[in-house]
Amino acid sequence: MKAIQILGACPHDCPDTCALVTTVENGKAIQVKGNEQHPMTAGVLCTKVSRYADRTYHPERILSPRKRIGPKGPNQALTRWVDVSWEEALTDIAAKLSEIARRNPAAILPYSYAGTMGLVQGEAMSARFFHALGAARLDKTICSSAGTEALVCTYGSKTGMRIEGFAQSRLILIWGSNSIGSNLHFWRLAQEAKRKGAKLVCIDPRRTETADHCHVHLQLKPGTDAALAFAIMHELIVNNWLDQDYIDQYSLGWEELRERALLWTPERAAEVCGLDVQAIRDLAKDYANIKPAAIRLNYGVQRARGGGNAVRAVACLPTLVGAWRDPAGGMLLSNTGRFKVNAAQLGRADLLEGRQPPLINMSTIGDVLCHDQKIQALVVYNSNPVSVAPDSSKVVKGFAREDLFTVVLEHFQTDTADYADYVLPATTQLEHWDIHTSYGHTDVVLNQPAIEPLGQAKPNSQIFRELARQMGMTDDCFNDSDQDLCRQAYECIGAVKDLSYEQLLKQGFAPLSLPAAPYALGGFETPSGKCEMASSRLASQGLDPLPDYLENYEPAESGSAYPLAMISPPARNFLNSTFVNLQSLRDMEGEPLVEIHPVDAQARGIANGQTVEVFNQRGRYHCKAKVSERARPGMVVGLGIWWRKMGTNQTNVNQLTHQFLTDLGRAPSFYDCAVDVRVIA
Repeated sequence: MKAIQILGACPHDCPDTCALVTTVENGKAIQVKGNEQHPMTAGVLCTKVSRYADRTYHPERILSPRKRIGPKGPNQALTRWVDVSWEEALTDIAAKLSEIARRNPAAILPYSYAGTMGLVQGEAMSARFFHALGAARLDKTICSSAGTEALVCTYGSKTGMRIEGFAQSRLILIWGSNSIGSNLHFWRLAQEAKRKGAKLVCIDPRRTETADHCHVHLQLKPGTDAALAFAIMHELIVNNWLDQDYIDQYSLGWEELRERALLWTPERAAEVCGLDVQAIRDLAKDYANIKPAAIRLNYGVQRARGGGNAVRAVACLPTLVGAWRDPAGGMLLSNTGRFKVNAAQLGRADLLEGRQPPLINMSTIGDVLCHDQKIQALVVYNSNPVSVAPDSSKVVKGFAREDLFTVVLEHFQTDTADYADYVLPATTQLEHWDIHTSYGHTDVVLNQPAIEPLGQAKPNSQIFRELARQMGMTDDCFNDSDQDLCRQAYECIGAVKDLSYEQLLKQGFAPLSLPAAPYALGGFETPSGKCEMASSRLASQGLDPLPDYLENYEPAESGSAYPLAMISPPARNFLNSTFVNLQSLRDMEGEPLVEIHPVDAQARGIANGQTVEVFNQRGRYHCKAKVSERARPGMVVGLGIWWRKMGTNQTNVNQLTHQFLTDLGRAPSFYDCAVDVRVIA
């Protein structure tokens, strides 16, 4: 049979949202590559997704429903998993959920995030199911909510410059982003700008692979980004490098913010950030005088106590120098707000019928399950919380509750699946329909199934349809097919440029109709229509309307019990906990490790390659030490997120992180964590 090519989309939590082309021969996917016709993908995929067929056909893929016999957890000697029919699994699950729902439907909690970023296999049919049930609602905070709230307070929505503009920038600040590993197609644009003479500056506590290829690297202490932003403001003020006309027309609260910024001399910021004073002055001078200047901000900045305020402070900078006037100037954290997805319509929030179930923060799931016995059932999909949620010893303890009924929709036997009562086999991206927006570029991308589902795997959408029927839900919305949902999702997106759904089917992607320079003439989506340096939204909540610098919850200080700051960015060859079980990628990544600066290693008698214990009051994590200047002095880098079961002592780096939340957005502060390290005797 002649090979055919099917258009698709990468489902993973990455700003690039690549358009895919899957080659199929005799019903089998033999190659997954980037779509050359999609301007952003340009035929190029990351190493991870180029191996997507390997993931789909992985020998350990779960291809039939499984029921646990024996204790919860990775107890291979005591626990058995037996294959059961879909009918048996769904009948039993529906009976148990119905029993709990009769007492209190809010005792059932869905737990999901961005295992797929699709609107259909994410929160379409599943949202309808849980709304009709009246289940507890999940506060989805684990990744980006601090930055989201910061942007909404400052710009009015989660929007920024169009990514194409970076190719024409003359100065690019890559702030809190290892773009080579996590934003490959932006990096291509940054390199294009560099070849044209642009200056690239990396601002990151770790000397990343991206920092290696920038002209300048400012290796600041974790959680001190707001202090650096204020020092830049200070220099803009005292040197009269402001675009006062733009400030006067299109900002609110500058005079108040100006007073706060004047307190942040470069000397003060250098002390807080651990930077050279002259490096701060040079950065401010470049930002003021090299035009157009653009900032690619990423989510690492907001993973500390003051993360929301830090994003707010950085987000004010383009307004001060009028960078928004040019399509190649401004800032980009996310453009999710450009798509205007009507999630309530797609997920049928009306099925709640006036009920207001409690909102449960996914970032504190450890405490919720350990200390609040109200949650009696969990349905987990598109997520692996036992690996990725903070303070994982509490997460494990909560998931191990014998009275907690847990269902997990998965491809593999993950750490979370080990604690399930039932594991249901879900399809991969090559086997189902979906539609995707992006937080990096501004195109909608459609995914069409390239192959039939393997084994007995079913799309998330179909699993929730069948559960709804088992539980007696009769609304017509549960009859919508996945293609119906794709069409509805497309119709829920605003500003798609003159492209029908039928044309989307043929082309595979559709650009939004947007101005090249979104804020050239103001037009911010705040109540004032201006960049709100003083936020009316925050003021209405009784909060400080201005951005500020907040010290970390756990400042790492010499002489303290835990004197080393720890950050835990994703390993280059994994995507959060996804891809960890692909041997080829694991071989590239090596093994779980912690990077430690030579000065700190020598003080502790640690040699490169030794097995060490990273520890604090919450737990202990065993891994190999990599003595490297990628970590700054006084800081270690625990690259994640390995599955716990693959760890030397059955833990991963989240054994050490805490559940304290950020200043804005109720998000976890993963990179605000104090530890120490010692050699294991």
